[in-house]
Amino acid sequence: MSRLIAIRPSQLARLLLMLGAVLLLAGCTRGMSDLRDWVAQEKSKKGAPIPPLPVIKTFETFQYTDDGKRDPFAASTAERQPSAAASGPRPDEGRAKQPLEMFALDSLKMVGTVGTGAGMEALVKDPGGVIHRVHPKEYMGQNYGRVTDIAEDRIDLVELVSNGNGGWMERSASIGLGEK
Repeated sequence: MSRLIAIRPSQLARLLLMLGAVLLLAGCTRGMSDLRDWVAQEKSKKGAPIPPLPVIKTFETFQYTDDGKRDPFAASTAERQPSAAASGPRPDEGRAKQPLEMFALDSLKMVGTVGTGAGMEALVKDPGGVIHRVHPKEYMGQNYGRVTDIAEDRIDLVELVSNGNGGWMERSASIGLGEK
């Protein structure tokens, strides 16, 4: 009596796949002698000569002595003497900072006005989106900007900026309605 072995299609596919893999691996191991010969031949070749190292240049050293000359990084005598810089405009350091002074002037945006005539107030939006009411003689911007005038379309200011010699100078600035 002979018995037939029943193989399911999934088992047959698995068996054929394994048989194919074994045949592929067996084919990879044959005929490698020519590859080994080529690698040995390439290893036996001499490489190109390495260029010599460049000659290191020697530099003449120089010893600097100041011989009593003034220090270029120290303040000059003209800067140390009280002059027009001390008598010019100065920021009021004792004054409490106002909320709009922590923002750069170009980051503030005038969005409108409230009122008319001398009682006009400007509406200014800060970078955080908060709207502030601004009156004349208040401060805004990081350069001690004092509001001098409010018109329907702009805010005029006078800023105090350093003149580079230890003093301060006034600079006019303005913010227009809807700028930025």
